[in-house]
Amino acid sequence: MIQLKNVSKIYPNGARALVDVNLNIGKGEFVFLVGPSGAGKSTLIKLLYRDETPTRGQVQINGKNLVRMREREVPYLRRSIGVIFQDFKLLPNKTVHENVAFALEVIGVSKREVRNRTRNMLELVGLAGKEKAFPNELSGGEQQRVCVARAIINNPALLVADEPTGNLDPETAWGIMDLLFNINKRGTTIVMATHARAIVNKMQKRVIAIENGRVARDEEMGGYGYDV
Repeated sequence: MIQLKNVSKIYPNGARALVDVNLNIGKGEFVFLVGPSGAGKSTLIKLLYRDETPTRGQVQINGKNLVRMREREVPYLRRSIGVIFQDFKLLPNKTVHENVAFALEVIGVSKREVRNRTRNMLELVGLAGKEKAFPNELSGGEQQRVCVARAIINNPALLVADEPTGNLDPETAWGIMDLLFNINKRGTTIVMATHARAIVNKMQKRVIAIENGRVARDEEMGGYGYDV
């Protein structure tokens, strides 16, 4: 599903975020990206939904070359990719229902289908009864669940998450991980950047460690391996 070939990313200020990265991630995998702060994890995540493009190399998602992709094609790519952010990025003036429904409305789904799919999705993530609440009326864990619902409402083949439990207490974080685990069991590929040592060590999924912009380790059932 995901293929990176000799990918390097150098920012305009000269910072080298990624250096000659080669990766293959198959359909249905659950992959943790770990490593010290500033190692390049977030840059790699951004390449996957084309928020950034590499300075050199190729990035392919489901056979599509993201480097050669035209700007007008990017919105269509993102319909097949769900994104979860550490800082939520919810629309503060919209309710829970409206935040999740928005992802369907922008692609022209009928009002009836939007209503039904949004209701079902909120039930799936444990937010039934919170439809009319605004983001500032929710706990951090509830806000993150809204983000998960919004990210998967279009049934994406790929879900990428950048520190999705970073601002949550341990119990709430495990609730989010249980949710992601169940989404993965349904067939969605998940790539998650994290500093959460306990989560990585317990779940025993594939671990790709990034250090100084390079792949330092790639283990099928690995642990965190870095000091937080």
